[in-house]
Amino acid sequence: MGGYVWDAAANDFIRQPPGVAITDPNTYKYELQCHLGGGDFDTECLSYQIQCADRPDGQVGIPVVWYSMPRGVPGAVWAIHSGPTCLYDAQPEDLLPRIAAEIQRRFESLPINAGTVVAQPSPHTLRGAETNFYADASEQQFDVTMFGQRVHVVATPVQYTWNYGDGTVFGPQPSMGGPLPQDRWGEKTRTSHIYAATGDYQVVLTTSFQGTYSVNDGPPLPIPGQGQFSAPPQGISVWRSITRNYADDCNQNPQGQGCPGVAAGP
Repeated sequence: MGGYVWDAAANDFIRQPPGVAITDPNTYKYELQCHLGGGDFDTECLSYQIQCADRPDGQVGIPVVWYSMPRGVPGAVWAIHSGPTCLYDAQPEDLLPRIAAEIQRRFESLPINAGTVVAQPSPHTLRGAETNFYADASEQQFDVTMFGQRVHVVATPVQYTWNYGDGTVFGPQPSMGGPLPQDRWGEKTRTSHIYAATGDYQVVLTTSFQGTYSVNDGPPLPIPGQGQFSAPPQGISVWRSITRNYADDCNQNPQGQGCPGVAAGP
């Protein structure tokens, strides 16, 4: 019981409340104009899609095409009844299951910023020493439209995976790391890494975000899966250090290695 019925006098569809018997021989449904199924839309169709924001009361509708099918007829198929036209009285609850089915895919396509990679020391570090890496990532919010409804998405970083560029991967794990005072550079941290060879490396951070969404200012609902987003690679050069002991200084031996004007040794 309930649903939409065609009102010939009004030349429009009227919502019937639950519990009211429907005598119309047809059953009806609507689909968003230009909708191809799932979360896909016909791009060319969208360029001339009708606009539904011209009601005097300011209410915004959704552009739809109506389909009909004979009620209770075995093997009957849906056929276009009318449209495109604007629907102004659609209840968000009607579309919640469709939004829930598509929210994960939409979440993963959002322009979420994975954050940035910070290294200490940088841009140069030493072979065999601890290099502290940490992430600078934050919560982000987005407002999107799904099936004509306003959807507010909140994305929160929850896990981090570090690819240090030398074949070593750490994570996913919950720590984003943190900065060290300069006088403590070289200390081991939860996200630090030791490079065994000199060279130039590209460090990539992948941040996992957990999301919630709310429809038309409704309560926040959890998005079932996480979304993974990668930050731009951060380059770092690994050098080696050489320690030499000298018996005198440049005043005593101006030709000593490391003195001004003296060529560096091997």
